[in-house]
Amino acid sequence: MERMPKRQRHQQLAQHIEENPFMTDRELTRLLKVSIQTIRLDRMELGIPELRERMKLMAERSYDSVRSLPLHEVIGEIVDLELDKSGISIFEIREEHVFSRTSIARGHHVFAQANSLAVAVIDDAIALTVTADIRFIRPVRLGEKCIAKAYVRSVSGERSKSKVELFTYVGDEMVFQGNFVIFRSAGDRDNGGGEEHADRH
Repeated sequence: MERMPKRQRHQQLAQHIEENPFMTDRELTRLLKVSIQTIRLDRMELGIPELRERMKLMAERSYDSVRSLPLHEVIGEIVDLELDKSGISIFEIREEHVFSRTSIARGHHVFAQANSLAVAVIDDAIALTVTADIRFIRPVRLGEKCIAKAYVRSVSGERSKSKVELFTYVGDEMVFQGNFVIFRSAGDRDNGGGEEHADRH
């Protein structure tokens, strides 16, 4: 098979990363049909940092702070957040997240990333999941990176509940979908007693 000219490959590589900053070098090798060494050299020539560095740069951008739970309780790393609008987190599946015999992620880890992001995107000191309508689309495996994207679709008139739609991807493939209803304190209640609810996220 005829190889793509270098200039064209560089253009496509830059475009893929612009469209999906979380794309791994391995995913790029499959798309552009070259070796991983070629991808790394191309990135260096184009001045595009590796995935870990790109994630770090995104995380350092100014974005809203999580209000509804401590940051260390969010499952996955939040790389973008606009409260009451949208959020993105990334979660790498490691040995401790999978079944030892199959290397498939335990479902509750994938759900936990989604649920904690759905709560984190709410602009309120107290936010709790009321209901979750979820669908696992395909198994997630060891080493894959789950990119969860949450969108706040509605806030009820009383401001006591919000609907959050969430999609989790591995590369360009959707692996999980969820519709969450999140209770919120509307910010005008006494925050006393918030601690006793903390473990329900």
